Amino acid sequence: MNARQVILRPVVSEKSYALLAANKYTFRVADRANKTQVRQAIEEIFGVRVEGVRTSWVKPKPKRRGFTSGTRRRWKKAVVTLHEEDTIELFEGQEIGA
Repeated sequence: MNARQVILRPVVSEKSYALLAANKYTFRVADRANKTQVRQAIEEIFGVRVEGVRTSWVKPKPKRRGFTSGTRRRWKKAVVTLHEEDTIELFEGQEIGA
């Protein structure tokens, strides 16, 4: 897998923006990606130093439309801790709710 296949998109939520103060960034990653691949992809794409990676599965939510019921997909999330001197400009300058 190349770096663009590992990192799918940033997660934009109140909780992910609260983690920015601790220099932690949240991304949606490929289901088969492991922590080493996530680390290498972030360093390659953004040119930063990664201190740690934590991955977790986001559970599917039940959804309903009329009589039809189902669930959303599960997906893999990675919280990446960067070196204290590094930042990712993608997240900087954006406000919650704007």
